[in-house]
Amino acid sequence: MDYLVLARKWRPQRFEDVVGQEPVVRTLRNAIRNQRLAHAFVFSGPRGVGKTTVARILAKAVNCEQGPTETPCNECVHCREIRDGVSLDVREIDGASNRGIDEVRELRENIKFAPVSCRYKIYIIDEVHMLTREAFNALLKTLEEPPGHTLFIFATTETSKIPATILSRCQCHDFRRASIGRIAENLKTIAGAEGVSLSDQALRWIAEAADGSIRDGQSIFDQVIAYAGMSIEDVQVEELLGFTERKFLPQLSAAVFQRDAGACLRMLHDGYYAGIDMAKFFGALLDHFRSLLLVKILGAETEVLELSREEKACLAEQVQDVGREELQRYADILLAEEESVRKSGNPRLTLETILVRMAYLEPLLPIEQVLERLERMESRLSGGPREGGGGNRSASARRESTAGAMDRRPSKMDSAIHETVRETDPEAGTPGGLYSGSLPVDGDPARLWEGLKQYIKNQSYPLWSKIESGQVRAVEDQRIVIGFPMDYVFLEDLQLQKNRLQELAGTYFGGQMTVHLESVAPDVSASNGSRERVENGERNQKRQEALHSPMLQKVLDLFEGAEVREIISR
Repeated sequence: MDYLVLARKWRPQRFEDVVGQEPVVRTLRNAIRNQRLAHAFVFSGPRGVGKTTVARILAKAVNCEQGPTETPCNECVHCREIRDGVSLDVREIDGASNRGIDEVRELRENIKFAPVSCRYKIYIIDEVHMLTREAFNALLKTLEEPPGHTLFIFATTETSKIPATILSRCQCHDFRRASIGRIAENLKTIAGAEGVSLSDQALRWIAEAADGSIRDGQSIFDQVIAYAGMSIEDVQVEELLGFTERKFLPQLSAAVFQRDAGACLRMLHDGYYAGIDMAKFFGALLDHFRSLLLVKILGAETEVLELSREEKACLAEQVQDVGREELQRYADILLAEEESVRKSGNPRLTLETILVRMAYLEPLLPIEQVLERLERMESRLSGGPREGGGGNRSASARRESTAGAMDRRPSKMDSAIHETVRETDPEAGTPGGLYSGSLPVDGDPARLWEGLKQYIKNQSYPLWSKIESGQVRAVEDQRIVIGFPMDYVFLEDLQLQKNRLQELAGTYFGGQMTVHLESVAPDVSASNGSRERVENGERNQKRQEALHSPMLQKVLDLFEGAEVREIISR
C-alpha cells in the first residue's frame, strides 16, 4: 500500500513542529545548545502526545552531520536513516516484548561497542515500565555510568511502575495532554494542506474525541475523511463519532429546570431508540451540568471550558434564571450516582430514576426571601404592623434588628422566671432598684437570699442552677456568705465565676458586694433536718458521679462550647 496515514505523514520532524510540549522542547533545545545533555531521559505522559516523536528528533539532533544541533537538517544520511527507522546506531526497543533479564544482558554487551556511523548510539525503549524487576536491576549500573557514546531514552505512560532507583539516574520530562484548541488548530492545518473542507465545529468535535492526544485526533480525522470524503458535513461527524446525544442535552437540562419529569422521560426514550449508549450518555449529561455550573460561576467568557463562543452563550442563556446552589445540587446528584450507573445492569432505568429525582427536587429559596418570611411571621406574632401597614424601616434594617436581637429574645421559660421574680420581689427585676446603698441591719437573710437567687435566675440561668443548692450563712453590710455541702460538684466552677456572682449581687443590692463561698460539712447527728442533710449528701455524691461520667465527657468533647447546666437526680 502506498497510502500513508495522517498520523505518520504529519509526524513532527523538528522540535518546533511538536504541538503542546513547549517546556520539554525548550529544555532539550537549551541542553543541546549549551552542551549539557544528560545521558538518560524518561519521557512520561499519556498516549499520543509525542514521547517517541521527541525521542527521534533528539536522536537526529545529536547525530546530524551539522550537529549536535537543535535544528536537525533532515537531509543528511543520519537524519534520513533515523527518520526511516533503519539506523544501526538508533535502536527502538519495545519494552513489552523485550522485558526479560536476557534482553537487558544482551543490551549491556552491545553498549560496549562504538557506534557504526553516527556520533552517538541511542537506545529508545518504549513502554519501559513493562520491564521486569530483575531487568531493571540488571540495567542499574550501566544506566548510572554508560559509555560516553551512549544515550538512553525511556518512554512510558505509567511512571509509577518504574523503580525509583531508575528514575533517580535519569532526567525526567512530563508530557502533557494537548488542549482541544491546539488539536483543532493542528487538524485545521492538515485539512488545508490535504484539501479537506469542514467546519470549525466539526474540527472541535474531532479534537474533543481525541481526549488530549494529537495522534488520536489525526487518526480520527483520517477516519472521518474515509467516511465522508473530502467535503465533510457536521451531521456526518456527529453520526460517526456518536455525538447524536448532544442535541438532547440542552433540551434535557431545560426540562429538569422546568421540573417536567415527563419530558425528561420522553427524551430519554427517544434517545434510547435512536441508539444512544445510556452509560455514555450519562457521562455526557454529567459533563453538560458541569459546564452549566462553571458558566454560572465564571461567566460565558471563561477559558476554563474548551467550548465555542456560541456554545458558551447558549449555556449562559439557559442558566440565567437558575441559581448556583440549585446547579450544585444537580451536579452532586449526578456525581453520587456515577458509580451506580457504571455498574448497573440496566443503565436506562437507573438514569430514568435519577432524572425524575432531579426534576422533582424542591427549589431552594434565596436567603433574602426566607428572612422576609420570618420577619412577617414575627410581626404577626408580636401584634406589630403587618407588611405595608405603616412600617417605615427598610427590609435590610429589619433584618439587622432581627439578627441582632436573636440572642436577646426571651423564651417562654424566661418570661415565667421573670414573673416569679416579680411575685417574690416586685423590684427584683430592676437592677439597683431594691437596696440602693447598704443592706438593712434587721433584714431577713433567707428572704434576701431568695430574692438574689431569683434575680440571678433571670439574668443567668446556668449560674442560678449552680447556686440553687447553696444556703445563706450571713448577710452583712457589703458581704454575703453562702455555704455549700462538702464535695459539691459545682463549687469549683462557682469559684471561677465568683466575679460574675459578685457583679450580679452588687447590681441587685445597689452597691459593691463581696461574696464568700464556703464548704460546710453535713451535721448528721443534729436532730433538726438531719435526714435532709443526709439526702443532700447522697444527692451531691450522685451528681459528682454523673459529672465525671465517661459518656458525659465524650459529649462535652464532641460538642464545642457545651456545658452542664443542671443535674437532675431520679
